[in-house]
Amino acid sequence: MNTHSSNQTKDPVFQLTDIIRETGFAIHQFLGSGHLEKVYERSLMNRLRKMGHKVESQKMLKVFDEDGSELGEFYADLVVDDVLILELKASKDIVDEHVAQLLGYLRASGIEHGAIVNFGGGKFQIRKLGMKDRPGMSRFRRMAQAVCSLFI
Repeated sequence: MNTHSSNQTKDPVFQLTDIIRETGFAIHQFLGSGHLEKVYERSLMNRLRKMGHKVESQKMLKVFDEDGSELGEFYADLVVDDVLILELKASKDIVDEHVAQLLGYLRASGIEHGAIVNFGGGKFQIRKLGMKDRPGMSRFRRMAQAVCSLFI
């Protein structure tokens, strides 16, 4: 019989997502809706850092073509512990365009996990998304991330 709690066996990214869900909910209760995304971003960043998490705001992530050519960059609202991209919203609801935006960020960055965090509606919303690397791309992405980390 397994005596471990579900939190002890849960994947670390899912544990992190749970922390973000609880923290975001507390922020939504305290601030309510109606603020700009930047206010929620700063609040979430502040609270997560106080908990000991590495949080990078407006982190530039480069977009590469399949041959390795640099195509451009985007700025992730928050990257937490180098494993989770957070796209923050202050809209009435999470819509398909938000999902497409985050999936694009995950594809481009090589980071497998992300979440859309919406503070704008009457109810706090969070939607976690994940993406595995396409076959044959993970080796290149690891190399590109290693090279990019030399310049950060």
